[in-house]
Amino acid sequence: MTDLTRRNVLVGAAAGVVALGASAVAKAAEFGNPDSPPQGSINSTPAALSEPGPQNPQLRDVLPSFNNPPATDVGGMPIPWASFNEAHKRIQSGGWAREVTTKAFPVSKDIAGVNMRLGPGGVRELHWHQQAEWAIMVSGDVRITTIDTKGRAEVADVQSGDIWYFPPGLPHSLQGVGDNGGEFVLAFDNGAAGEFNTLMVTDWFAHTPPEILAQNFGVPAEKFKDIPLDQLWIYQGAKAGPLVADQAYCASPAGRPDHPFIFRMSAMTPTVSSAGGEVRIVDSHNFPVSKTVAAALVTVRPGGLRELHWHPDNDEWQYYIKGSGRMTVFNTGPAAQTVDFNPGDVGYVEKNLGHYIKNTGKDDLVFLEIFKSDHFSEVTLSQWLANVPRQMLKEHLRVDEETLDAIHKLKQRQDVLA
Repeated sequence: MTDLTRRNVLVGAAAGVVALGASAVAKAAEFGNPDSPPQGSINSTPAALSEPGPQNPQLRDVLPSFNNPPATDVGGMPIPWASFNEAHKRIQSGGWAREVTTKAFPVSKDIAGVNMRLGPGGVRELHWHQQAEWAIMVSGDVRITTIDTKGRAEVADVQSGDIWYFPPGLPHSLQGVGDNGGEFVLAFDNGAAGEFNTLMVTDWFAHTPPEILAQNFGVPAEKFKDIPLDQLWIYQGAKAGPLVADQAYCASPAGRPDHPFIFRMSAMTPTVSSAGGEVRIVDSHNFPVSKTVAAALVTVRPGGLRELHWHPDNDEWQYYIKGSGRMTVFNTGPAAQTVDFNPGDVGYVEKNLGHYIKNTGKDDLVFLEIFKSDHFSEVTLSQWLANVPRQMLKEHLRVDEETLDAIHKLKQRQDVLA
């Protein structure tokens, strides 16, 4: 069965549920309406569904599936949604940043996110982290600098769709280049980490005795009398010079690092491609320096589906770049929660919880899946069921032979989009 045929089957089933909802009173414990006591508006009345009390329509309409969940939603679980759009910005002369950490998004234990913009010449000052930093450019151009533990430097320019990775403890800087600067999203491999609690060179200088600075650098202490007493964080610097000049100045006699700290993710050949979209997977297999973060850049075509699946090794942190989508997360209990996503939103799915992502818009849905891991792994529902003995599967699902044949044909399926 082709992906298109399979998708048509799913659309037809959904249409049947809609027709069922048009009946006067729907019964619980039936297809598309399984719970007792019954859940969802299909089981209610206009009077009971009305909201005469105070409302904030702008906020309410951001998450329509929270306000009007499908009848298959049940129970409760930590909310798998946050958004940079609602995060407080810290703005300075060279740009701004906002973050989503466990302070505002408690479920996100493994990954914290930062959205940052650097204007032309804007500099995120020299600093380092106790956590690893993974990042993707979403617009413009940025110059990154870092060194490895052998003192070998990397200086490179990154553009939209490129990623970088700095292992814990490696010092680095970021600068907006060109006429527009750049915007990017950072992911730290600790949900409590953030951009506002980093180790910065200005802070260290200001809080080191002058005589120690003098001894360390071999110059009189007076040479440091004008150092900043406050951190620079994001400041407006001079326009960046030619890349080749910076690379030559920073070059180490020991040569280049063993592995690049940047990767052209959007330019790579898709790992998976189908009628439903594309997936580009980057982990330590093709980006060796990235030891604690694996990622997938997913594009789902209009009407397409990131199929039912789960990740057995790690929690999944999502960042939505383009389009609109909807996800249902399934947990024990049973519990199921449906949530909507738009650009700038963040999703989170705990390890082993089943979920899908549906493109609900007219344009491509583009989002990131991020994992605190050196590798990408998943189990899809379709491949699992295709490898279950036929009689056992028939007893579980109570479907006809034609449906069993269709499921069995998915046995060798490698794509993750429908």
